[in-house]
Amino acid sequence: MPDRGPPLIVAIVGAESSGKSTLAQALHERLSAEGLRCALIGEWLRDWCSHEGRTPRQEEQAGIAAEQARRIELAGQSHELVICDTTPLMTAVYSEFIFGDRSLYSEALRFQQHCSLTLLTALDLPWVADGHQRQSPEVQAPVDALIRRSLLDAGLAWSLIGGHGERRLEAALDVLSPLLARPDRTAGLFSRLQAQQAAQKPWRWPCEQCDQPECEHRLLAERPR
Repeated sequence: MPDRGPPLIVAIVGAESSGKSTLAQALHERLSAEGLRCALIGEWLRDWCSHEGRTPRQEEQAGIAAEQARRIELAGQSHELVICDTTPLMTAVYSEFIFGDRSLYSEALRFQQHCSLTLLTALDLPWVADGHQRQSPEVQAPVDALIRRSLLDAGLAWSLIGGHGERRLEAALDVLSPLLARPDRTAGLFSRLQAQQAAQKPWRWPCEQCDQPECEHRLLAERPR
């Protein structure tokens, strides 16, 4: 198989009970069906809590973040696309939220910078308890704010993904299609992107007959070519 370069890393982040795992699984199923060599890396913290029967202590957070990163990087060695149900950034966020510890952000954001795309799950789903990992619905908003702040401070872009059921998956695919669509491998996504473009109305200046001297349209039109 020809070398296709580094893998595409799709990071899904978000507060607890915001649908990260469900979205990651749905994307993995859809994109694998499109012919992509796609890996799904689940949240290592979930396995850790299940094995230990408790949530981690402050000094255990760094190891959990490192293992999450290691698993993602390992999957990238044999797949062209890796869908990540959380990244080390979420460990850093919860370390600040629970312990007041911001020491994990530097490494977590360095990892996040190498992700091809960051999807932030919206807080529009009902909160559901989940063993050791979730606290209460009141935790969602402050955690969401910390995620946004950390991404903004690092100058990293993200796409907010909302909606219920199939609409949530479709919203994520709309964001992913330009990044993933290749007519030689993913005919479905490429056709989706073509349909999106065809549905767009031709763009027009809102003031084509404008006579305002300071108007941006006039300034551009009068610029020497």
